[in-house]
Amino acid sequence: MFFDLLLAPITGPLAGITWLGSQIQERVNAEWDDKENLSKRLLTLQLAFDMGEVSEEDFEAQEEELLLAIQALEDEAKAAQTED
Repeated sequence: MFFDLLLAPITGPLAGITWLGSQIQERVNAEWDDKENLSKRLLTLQLAFDMGEVSEEDFEAQEEELLLAIQALEDEAKAAQTED
């Protein structure tokens, strides 16, 4: 306990950097998972359209929605990079 107080000026900033790194990693993982899931949904939609399970109108509407969601994630990631 005494050593914790004594070393706090040294270990405090390191703990803060470690915490910040873990927060960044969690955010990157979440964004990657979101983008990957959207890409998988887009592929599934394309396959369903190719097999005739989805009409062309439904396909185009859903495709546009998924592409916009992917673009929004990419724009958000770029904005976060420019802030850092």
